Amino acid sequence: MTQATLRFLGVDPDVEEIYRLLLRRGGFSQVELARHLADDVQDEDVVQDSQAIYRRLTETGLATETSDGVLAPVSPAKAVEGLVESKVDCLRHQLEEAATSRRIVDRLLAEHGKSLDGGAQAPNSNSTTQHIEGMASVRAAIDELTFFTRAESLTTSPTGVLSEESIDHARLLDSRILRRNVHMRTLMAARALEDPTTMNYLRELVSKGAHIRISYEPLERLIICDRAAALTPIDPANTPKGAILTRDPGLVAALVSLFERMWQTGRDLPSSDDGEATTTGFANSFQQQILRSLYAAEKDETGARELGIAVRTYRKHVASIMRRLGASNRFQAALLARERGWI
Repeated sequence: MTQATLRFLGVDPDVEEIYRLLLRRGGFSQVELARHLADDVQDEDVVQDSQAIYRRLTETGLATETSDGVLAPVSPAKAVEGLVESKVDCLRHQLEEAATSRRIVDRLLAEHGKSLDGGAQAPNSNSTTQHIEGMASVRAAIDELTFFTRAESLTTSPTGVLSEESIDHARLLDSRILRRNVHMRTLMAARALEDPTTMNYLRELVSKGAHIRISYEPLERLIICDRAAALTPIDPANTPKGAILTRDPGLVAALVSLFERMWQTGRDLPSSDDGEATTTGFANSFQQQILRSLYAAEKDETGARELGIAVRTYRKHVASIMRRLGASNRFQAALLARERGWI
């Protein structure tokens, strides 16, 4: 048997041997695998062994099964990268669970006593509500909250636009949450649709399991973790000033209710850059609002203002709708949309 080199990444020697064989041959079927393991393909134990190895090759990401049932090797670079990521994720989960069970953060906070800026209470003090002053202290509080989040994360972004710096910081926290299969819901202001950097990151989150909606109504800034703790700004007009952290059950419940009401007014993140639906049906509720505005608003500026978006974005949506309907003007688009039952 070939000397194993992938055991430290969790790959059994017999599985690695077959993977190496796959790399040399380019691929083979399960029957051919069984024949390689023994001359007598009818031997029940050999068939079971081949099935187990076949399954482990695909589960570990060393091979994929083609549409015609052929087992094909994954490229070594991609295979090893996947094994490393799997090992790191497993180790990270074990370490986080150990840190949580041993209350490491709580004990360190007890030693710390005060926030980074001084004068404010530590986020996990005995009080159910604390004022946290300064962005450094707020970020420290968010780091702590996300570390302990296990079931649900609810957030809003009233500005809708995320800078590269904020994305770099958020990616670490969001990835930590999504790795645990935490139910993440994020509500973004409509300005997100106008910023490619923000949209790219939002779609990255969606690909990892997050639920994102766009709101065309004013939003309150909220971060709620496990419906047990919530962060709101001390001054909504000056968020760098700091935040209020509350664990009071009544206050948290009220903030959750506020989030749910805002969430209901939101629309799903568009599936493409121009916001067009991917199905033949008219699934984008925001486009329905655009169509209604064509009846009521005399000017684009009026329609855009009513929907809380830029005139450029409004016109972009109008042009997209007209293309889908095959309309030559906006009035015809509104009539065709009504005929199809879209509005």
